[in-house]
Amino acid sequence: MAGHSQFKNIMYRKGGQDAKRAKLFTKLAREITVSCKVGSPDPDSNPRLRAAIAAAKQASMPKDNIERAMARATSSTDGADLEELRYEGYGPGQVAVIVECLSDNRNRTAAEVRAAFNKNGGTMGETNSVAFNFERVGLVRYAAEAGGADEMLEAAIEAGADDVVSDDSGHDIYCQPDDLNTVREALTAAKGEPEAARLDWRPNSTVPVDEDTAKTLLKFLDVLDDNDDVQRVAANYEISDEIMDKLSA
Repeated sequence: MAGHSQFKNIMYRKGGQDAKRAKLFTKLAREITVSCKVGSPDPDSNPRLRAAIAAAKQASMPKDNIERAMARATSSTDGADLEELRYEGYGPGQVAVIVECLSDNRNRTAAEVRAAFNKNGGTMGETNSVAFNFERVGLVRYAAEAGGADEMLEAAIEAGADDVVSDDSGHDIYCQPDDLNTVREALTAAKGEPEAARLDWRPNSTVPVDEDTAKTLLKFLDVLDDNDDVQRVAANYEISDEIMDKLSA
């Protein structure tokens, strides 16, 4: 196991200062509802639900909202018909993009995601048209305050993880998808609750983009992220620190 992966995780993460609270709570609530629907309503026996509730608490989502989201899983309306959808395609600069959604209206979601691709220089493809650019992994993420890189690497090895990527923003710990629950529980015992624990898409390689392309690409990813039906966006782009500094100035 290496302390730093050859390819840094390039999952697009929208900054907390940019996220609208209502939209964030909607996404978190949908994940809780679906987690209950496809598994046990008991967090102790449902790792996905436990992770969803932990993410909601991390975002300061009220307890009543969490309980209502769990109740919707058995309701005949308002959430029981949510289904998991995945869309793939290429964004600006031929960056491969995977969009994971939870929706109660497949036609609406497909139309909105396709419009986002088309209006921002992208092309939506068929299922599995870009998935080969990624590896399906388990991801457990900790804030930088959880410990130093060597300390987190040692904890990850003990937990049975495959790789760790540490930087100033935190620690991304990767494992096999089937090992996610085991690794998460071991790390939780050693380091406390993680910021996130979920299945993720890790790029096999990355696509460097220039400043002009980066502007268009980040706008496109913002449009996707602002859609209530979109839960997560993965993309295999690489933007230099210099360009990011210019764009954030």
